This record gives sequence, structure tokens and C-alpha cells, in this order.
Amino acid sequence: MSLNSIFQYFVPKDKKTFFPLFEQAASNVVSMATILVEAVNSVNPATREELFRQIDKLENKGDELTHQIYLELGKNFITPFDREDIHALATAIDDIADYIHGAANRMLLYKIDDFNEHIRKLSELILQAGTDLEKAVRELKDLRNVRAIADSCIRINSVENQADYVFDRAVADLFLYETDAIRLIKYKEILAALETATDMCEDAANVMESILIKNA
Repeated sequence: MSLNSIFQYFVPKDKKTFFPLFEQAASNVVSMATILVEAVNSVNPATREELFRQIDKLENKGDELTHQIYLELGKNFITPFDREDIHALATAIDDIADYIHGAANRMLLYKIDDFNEHIRKLSELILQAGTDLEKAVRELKDLRNVRAIADSCIRINSVENQADYVFDRAVADLFLYETDAIRLIKYKEILAALETATDMCEDAANVMESILIKNA
């Protein structure tokens, strides 16, 4: 076997391994965020419960995709970009799904039926950041459109800043106007999970910016 043949044996089939898995994971986050927005804008308790259960199923799918990326990382001798960046991006995307699921699960378990403007806005910001994340991930496979990736990352960072403001305003309103201590705690936990989901979007954007610097 020639040296070139040996080298080709170890080169990962990128289009069949990492990039499709990343794209599926990012798309899964968008699906979860889309359902979340639908749920917090629904006035039907039964509909909301079904939507939350859909999020639960998608979170399991996200876990499977993340596990598959980790497996591929262990199997491939050569990777399309730094191994730590692959691991960090997979983890960040999985964390977004986890916090969306965590927020939805709290809404279900706490029997929340009054979704205020802050919860609805944070949910919309998660979807916005997730959509930009998916766009950027789809451009990673060839790194030809560096500007598109960079622009998506900038938008994600902007969304995260907006989410910080919405969260701070929401918590301030809770302390100013909510007189039921238990209800205050429930809402604050939900708001925190939603805001952290946008933080994880920013983490994913930071990893992609690192990939651009190293490879573009």
C-alpha cells in the first residue's frame, strides 16, 4: 500500500461524518426553539403539554447526535479542524438543547400557564440565535463563505446581549411586582434557563470564530 493510500485511509470522509452531524444538531436546536416559541404563545394547556413533550423527544435526539460526534472524534485519526474545537462546538450545541429542554420542562412541571412578555421574548431570541447558528454551521464544511459565518456569529452575539437585557428587566419586574414568593422562584428559574440558552449560542459562535481564525 502506497503512502498516499495509507494517508487517504485515515482522512475522515467529512461529508459523511462530522459536518452532517453538526448540521443535524443545529437543525434540531432550531426545531426545539420553534416549538418553544409556539408553546409559550399557546393558550391551550393540552397543546402546550404536547409541544413540551415534543421538545423532550428532540432533546433526546440531540443527545444521540452529540454522542455520535464524540464517537467519530475517537474513530478518526485526522479531523477537518482541531479536535478540541469539534468537541467544544458539539458540546455548546448540545448545551443549547439542554437549556431549551430545561426551560420547557420547568414550565411543564411548575404548571405555568401565564407566559409573560419576557418569557416570550427570550424564546424568540433563542430561535433567532439558533437560526443564525444553523446558517453558520452549514457554511463550515468548506469555509468558502467566511463572511457569512462571521456575520452569523456577530448576530448571535448581539442576540445574547439583547437576552441579557431582557433577563435583567424580567428579574427586576419580578422583584418589583411579584408578591408570591413561590411564583417568583418558578419564573426566575425559567427565565434563567432561557437566558442561559442564549449564552450557549454565544459559546457556539465563539468556537466557530476560533475555527475561522485557525483555518480561514
